[in-house]
Amino acid sequence: MMFDASQVYQPAEDTFLLIRAALAEVKPKDSVIEIGTGSGAVAGAVQKVAPKTLGVDINPHAVLHAREVNGVDAIRSDLFSAVSGRFDLILFNAPYLPTLPEERIDDWLEYALDGGVSGRDVIERFLPEAVLHLADGGRILLLISSLTGLSETISLCEACGCSAEVCAEEEVEDAEMLYVLRIVPASVL
Repeated sequence: MMFDASQVYQPAEDTFLLIRAALAEVKPKDSVIEIGTGSGAVAGAVQKVAPKTLGVDINPHAVLHAREVNGVDAIRSDLFSAVSGRFDLILFNAPYLPTLPEERIDDWLEYALDGGVSGRDVIERFLPEAVLHLADGGRILLLISSLTGLSETISLCEACGCSAEVCAEEEVEDAEMLYVLRIVPASVL
C-alpha cells in the first residue's frame, strides 16, 4: 500500500511544541511510545535520544508515512488496542478540536483532529489506558488546546489517579493556547 500524504497530519505548531517538551523530558534509556504519531515527526525526533521509541496510529497512511519518511518503528492501533508492555514516557498530541457530528468529513485525517463535541472524547478514552501502560516512574506528555478545556482535562487526569501540570505552552492564532500537560500517577509525587 502506498500512503496518501494528504491523509496524514503534517507537522504544525502543536507538533513542534510537543517535540520541544518531549526532548526536555526524555532520557536515553526511556522506553517511549507516541500515540497518534501522525507523520512521525515527534517520534522521529525523540528516537534520536531514546532509541526504544514506538509510534502508533489508527490511520494506515500515517503509519506508513512515519515509517517511510521519518524512520519510525510504527504500528497501527486504536490507542493502546494493539500495544502491550509498559513505557517510561507516553506522548500524545490528542485530537482536541471540538467537533459536532455534522462537521465530520469522514476521512483518515479526521482521526487526528476530531475531539468529539467536548474536544475531550479521545482523551477520555486515552487516559485510563495510558495509566495502565506506564512503567514505574513513568510520565505522560499530553498536548491539548484551550478549546479542549484545560481545567476539565486536568480533572480527567485527577479522576484517573494522576496529577497534571502545564510544562509547556504557546499561543497560536485567535488567542488559542496550546498546552503540554506533564501527567504522573499521584502516588509518584
